[in-house]
Amino acid sequence: MKTILTGLLFAMLWASASVATKFGILSAPPLVLGNLRFFIAGFVLLGFCYLISRDKQYRMPTSSEWKQLSIFGFLNTTVYLGLYVYAMKYTAAGIGSLATSTNPLIIVLLSSWLMGRKPAKAEIFSIIIGMTGIGLATYPLLKSSNTSILGVTVLMISMIAVSFASVYYARVKWTLPNLLINGWQVALGGIFLLPFTVIMSDFSIIQFDNRLVYSVLWLSLAVSVVGLICWFYLLKIDTVKASLWLFLCPLFGFFYAWWLLDEPITIYTIAGTLLVVTGLYIGQRKKLGV
Repeated sequence: MKTILTGLLFAMLWASASVATKFGILSAPPLVLGNLRFFIAGFVLLGFCYLISRDKQYRMPTSSEWKQLSIFGFLNTTVYLGLYVYAMKYTAAGIGSLATSTNPLIIVLLSSWLMGRKPAKAEIFSIIIGMTGIGLATYPLLKSSNTSILGVTVLMISMIAVSFASVYYARVKWTLPNLLINGWQVALGGIFLLPFTVIMSDFSIIQFDNRLVYSVLWLSLAVSVVGLICWFYLLKIDTVKASLWLFLCPLFGFFYAWWLLDEPITIYTIAGTLLVVTGLYIGQRKKLGV
């Protein structure tokens, strides 16, 4: 039950990122929004570990751990989230949520290649059903959304990056607590992104309004802190099965887009939802003991 609740919370929070980003980039360049998000999230997590908690388990990383955190932060924050927030300038919110549905398939392929893990037939079948459901649910949105080839290309590159990050995370034998891992990887990722932000962003168009403040706080605290803690918990249990929760992200994303951006929910959305839930059930039923 704990895994199910964690997976649902992760999907709900992660799906909100596309809508929150769409609001945020109305007030600031995409990479500026990303860097603000990463530095606030890192400050909150590391501040809690080192200044508030002061638990002995929250130690400074060793030299080898710095390398691991840097690689993970570069893949998971600089490349994945940096490209994602940049791509949202050229894609609709629903398309951003749709992109997450490609992640499970990529993770399965990478897991088989890098970890020598042969995917079970049920996992493959669940992914096929889930991907079919996602495609059906987003069909009207894909036809009507104002999305460029550049945006889709950047999104797909970001999905490959986060898939590599997920597999890399699962391969490393971490001895640091999850809060420290998340705090350092998002902070380091923000540092690595900073030169690109300075070069590529027009700082003169930044509007320090409530829209920017609320977007940054939601993205940094709800998504980058709480959402990633949930994701790391799911990854430690099983990399491939954790990725199945990403099937729900576009569905929550449709709801947020309908609620906040007035995007319609159609019969395609309902039918696709049923397929996604079926695929998720098939992928999780062994763990649930069904």
